[in-house]
Amino acid sequence: MNKVIMMGRIVNDLELKTTPSGVSVCKFRMAVDRNFQRKGEERKSDFFNVIAWRATAEFITRFFGKGRMILIEGEMQTSQYNDKNGNPATWYEIMVDNAYFTGEKANGGNGGYAPTDGPGYGEPPPERNSYSAPSGSTSAQSSASADFSAADKDDYPF
Repeated sequence: MNKVIMMGRIVNDLELKTTPSGVSVCKFRMAVDRNFQRKGEERKSDFFNVIAWRATAEFITRFFGKGRMILIEGEMQTSQYNDKNGNPATWYEIMVDNAYFTGEKANGGNGGYAPTDGPGYGEPPPERNSYSAPSGSTSAQSSASADFSAADKDDYPF
């Protein structure tokens, strides 16, 4: 299972770009504080490359910005390349499935957005027809429960 959940601050200005085929994309870096801090030392942070597609990218660029706290959910992907010296290297990137507000006073701390744009590298996979709507909409919930109840109860492993 490849699942990443992180909360941190956006460290660069956000820019919504569009691929030649018209798909929205947003790439940014995120600083995540480490839990452990040695006495007398500054708190350390780790920095992660993040990419969001379609409606998720549009949501993030509309409601977040440099320095804002964000919680993301997605998966880690890697790609291999050769650095400027010709040495093999690995690029790590988090593909965002869901993005949420974190409770900062500036935005009231509630809500989020959870589209089902699948993660991809380069050109994303085709867009799906359903999504998890923000804050209490029942349309996505009813379609999800309809899919769940369609299975025979004897097929469940529990």
